[in-house]
Amino acid sequence: MPKNKYILVYITAPGRREALRLGDALLAERLVACIHVLGPVMSRYWWQGRRAQAREWLLLAKSRAALASRIIRRVRALHSYAVPCVVALPLAAGHSAFLDWIGRETAARQPRRQRTGSDRNGA
Repeated sequence: MPKNKYILVYITAPGRREALRLGDALLAERLVACIHVLGPVMSRYWWQGRRAQAREWLLLAKSRAALASRIIRRVRALHSYAVPCVVALPLAAGHSAFLDWIGRETAARQPRRQRTGSDRNGA
């Protein structure tokens, strides 16, 4: 496996509905192979010079490193936060069949060829 070929993308969202919406968009566009939505989680952080906390939902997505910048752009375009947390972490190793599956599911897809009558009849 080439080094850093696969990534885990870590994204936070203000609620379950938004986390699912973001994940579904990434899946529909084949930018990720799989998502996990976890929550709620408690986040504590600095924002505009003050300590803050929020109940958030966590979205974990598996993809290829080559798609990281596209994923980040897409999340930024769809996210309700002004500065969303979206980071890609390299996967150093993993089960090769699983990693191959990520690669296949996020590969560029050719449009489906329209079936003809002869295709349906096995001719």
